[in-house]
Amino acid sequence: MIIEISIAKLRVGHYVVDIVKQKANYALTQPGHITSNKAIEHLKNKGVETVLIDKSKTKYLTKKQSTSSTTQGSAPLIFDVRKAKEIFDQSKEIQRQVFADAQEGLALDLEPIVDITDKTMVEIFKNSDTLACVINLRNKDEYLLEHSVSVSILMTIFSRFLKIDKTIIQQLAIGAFLHDVGKIKVPSNILNKPAKLTEQEFAIMRTHVNHSINTIEATPGISELSLEVAALHHEKLDGSGYPFNLAAKDISTYGRMIAICDIFDALTAHRCYKKGYSHVKAFTILRNLASKQHLDQRLVDLFIKCMGVYPVGSLVELNSKRVAIVEQRNIEDPISPKVRSFYNVTHHHYVMTEDIDLAHHDDYIVKGVRADDFALDMNKIIEFLLMEG
Repeated sequence: MIIEISIAKLRVGHYVVDIVKQKANYALTQPGHITSNKAIEHLKNKGVETVLIDKSKTKYLTKKQSTSSTTQGSAPLIFDVRKAKEIFDQSKEIQRQVFADAQEGLALDLEPIVDITDKTMVEIFKNSDTLACVINLRNKDEYLLEHSVSVSILMTIFSRFLKIDKTIIQQLAIGAFLHDVGKIKVPSNILNKPAKLTEQEFAIMRTHVNHSINTIEATPGISELSLEVAALHHEKLDGSGYPFNLAAKDISTYGRMIAICDIFDALTAHRCYKKGYSHVKAFTILRNLASKQHLDQRLVDLFIKCMGVYPVGSLVELNSKRVAIVEQRNIEDPISPKVRSFYNVTHHHYVMTEDIDLAHHDDYIVKGVRADDFALDMNKIIEFLLMEG
């Protein structure tokens, strides 16, 4: 299929048939594939504005090819998502076994938990953006499993950002991985109730922390720090948290950190009975909770800085009526990250992707959005982006 596209959308691998609009009088010697970004820059310098491409002849590049041909020297984030998704899925299977063992009253096997949190930590230290992106690929019917895995990932990302020692980070990650294991002891009609819990039901729900503490304490080889993190995830600085109603002075930095990660993931995740909030809305709620002395204000601000105003892997709507996925944060200009557009809001269909550095582009973000705001599925979005290359 031959279509006309702007020079801004021309990519390595496209097959150019002819020039349509230009400011000068430049002519192609012959149709052919774009083999480098230098070729695109050459056309731009010649005043070319739009070209005809034969989409059926587009060459989708391998990661290695893409890396060597991009001016920034790195492939799009989406290429690395598959490996991160494998780690996430492995984590879920280990978490599934953890809950099964806890349900039967068996001692937890710490070795696979150590292995998977170590693998997660290695991936995050290599590129934290990939797992941050995968957290958005969630199954609303597996909230309990995925929440525990995601909080562990968020805790690792946040700890790395704060430059905490790696040996401590792994203990924090293990504690976060196990923080909700006690929920397996809470009756499902209370755990999954779509309406507000009664006082009596909430009292039962609160016992999940005690069950988690008991299970973790009985786990051979577990560290005190891992236990501490799991035990403190529902404590509040004003003393109204549970199960110990601790005062602020008795809640460690690590306990304050996991409270933020736990609430953020709970706010943004879809569940069978409710939709998750956008990341921006979740950040607003975190700040509000900090103003009420439930959370640590300084750590909330650092967490938002760590994740980015528009976190990697989140979706945004642009003023050009397109939806884009955030691929890279911009530290100097947090509201102008690098994104990849893929969907037309007006016409309700996928479009050819375009990589956009919003710090140097006329487009800007109107708001953070969710895939289901447009009846889209996040997994299918990722598949489309991978196909586009």
